[in-house]
Amino acid sequence: MTKFVAVTACIAGIAHTYMAKANLEKFAKKNDIAIKVETQGAMGLENRLSAQEIAEADVVIFAVDTNVAERDRFEGKKILEVSTSEVVKDGASTIQEAVELSQGS
Repeated sequence: MTKFVAVTACIAGIAHTYMAKANLEKFAKKNDIAIKVETQGAMGLENRLSAQEIAEADVVIFAVDTNVAERDRFEGKKILEVSTSEVVKDGASTIQEAVELSQGS
């Protein structure tokens, strides 16, 4: 099974952070892809990704409008970086882009 991990973070750390998380989870599920999403919002870092989860991921999705905290954890991974608003508007396309990246397209 394809596995993705993601980090969502918007400037305010409130609405878009969590809306992007929900959309990533929704469209990954529709495509039979396992995903775990870490949020870096107003409440701090939640649902922290473990080193093992990151290592096992085929692709890392950064749905962010600001800096990713502890970005060095993702060194050497295939990373797709998009804005939170892109994911909120069209999560299906983001998941499709990540699938293509995982397949080396």
